[in-house]
Amino acid sequence: MTDVKPETIEKLKGVSVATLATALFKRGLRNQVIQDVRAIGPKGRNMVGPAFTLRYMPAREDRNTLAEFRNPQHPQRHAIETCPPGHVLVMDSRKDARAASAGDILITRLMVRGGAGVVTDGGFRDAMRIGALEMPAYHSRPASPTNLTINEAIDINVPIGCGDAPVFPGDIIVGDDDSVIVIPAHLADEVADEAVEMTAYEDFVAEQVLAGATIIGLYPATKQDNLDKFKEWRAGNGR
Repeated sequence: MTDVKPETIEKLKGVSVATLATALFKRGLRNQVIQDVRAIGPKGRNMVGPAFTLRYMPAREDRNTLAEFRNPQHPQRHAIETCPPGHVLVMDSRKDARAASAGDILITRLMVRGGAGVVTDGGFRDAMRIGALEMPAYHSRPASPTNLTINEAIDINVPIGCGDAPVFPGDIIVGDDDSVIVIPAHLADEVADEAVEMTAYEDFVAEQVLAGATIIGLYPATKQDNLDKFKEWRAGNGR
């Protein structure tokens, strides 16, 4: 597992998922955005942290009764109690929101233990309570039935697919108020650096467009005078 520098995590807190998607696209990675998930309660700040994963499979009825929750090693419960502080719990729920991936009590426990966030391509029960928590949470839609009715939690911290995106333990997960993206750990430092630069230029462009500038030659920057203006803008804004 690749260790990611703390300063990289901080940089990723200030860039958008859209900008990161472009940076990854430049590197040939087209499917890193987790599809069909959304913030339950937008926080106005980014969720950033290494992935800690939980995989569900189709439930078999004789293996998934309420008695399973009495097992302290039940993978769903065990994932909540072992996800390291600062990590994002990412759940492969097979893109099936007919049953809940978890509810507000488990997600509150994850938050209290120091989790940086939680993502499922299924649904959460007690979703409005989860949305009110300080910790960011993303899902497909609310789901009331227990996960035991549809899915069985089977593996912890293994490679998974979540919303059609590949997620390996330790990959860096970034979520904003729009969506969630997966950055391969070995690319995180360079992608963060590039995204910071891209964000500075995009902020400059937004100001220019609001002031009436044409996007031709500005976005993307194909005219030197725009690059000269950007250099002056950076100096004046400490960017």
